[in-house]
Amino acid sequence: MVGFGFRVGLGHDRHRLVPGRPLVLGGVTIPFELGLEGHSDADVLLHAVTDAILGAASLGDIGEWFPNTDPQWANVDSAVFVRKAIEEIRRRGWEIANLDCTIHAERPKLSPYKKIIANHIAGLLEISETQVNVKAKTGERVGPIGRQEAMDADAIVLLVASNSGTSAG
Repeated sequence: MVGFGFRVGLGHDRHRLVPGRPLVLGGVTIPFELGLEGHSDADVLLHAVTDAILGAASLGDIGEWFPNTDPQWANVDSAVFVRKAIEEIRRRGWEIANLDCTIHAERPKLSPYKKIIANHIAGLLEISETQVNVKAKTGERVGPIGRQEAMDADAIVLLVASNSGTSAG
């Protein structure tokens, strides 16, 4: 193995809030009068998670793997992106040690959904719920988050070299 047996990746994403779309965060549909606009299902959290995973393994970003100019990704479930990123890192000898995420949204209040979202993401990643944390922050009525124009998400992931991989490094 070349290099260290761990890698850190950071992901960030932002989508506009619009009427007429479901609000999907971390693969969980949240009841709300607005949803996120985007080419896929616009799951801002899973997009940030995908970017964090790809980045940690030096595999580029979500736009390179799943460009919004490609019609095959229109309205697709963002879990597809996460699963592909996981497949790629495992093929290269990496596993997820932990994932920490933050959703930035003025409304709806996400406290009742944080654990549900974390558990869903843990299932997608095939890791324990104790390895995934989801936080929610408001915009304090400031900027595009605070004015309810958009939602942001951040994710940071720690990858560790696995024993079953072929070329972690």
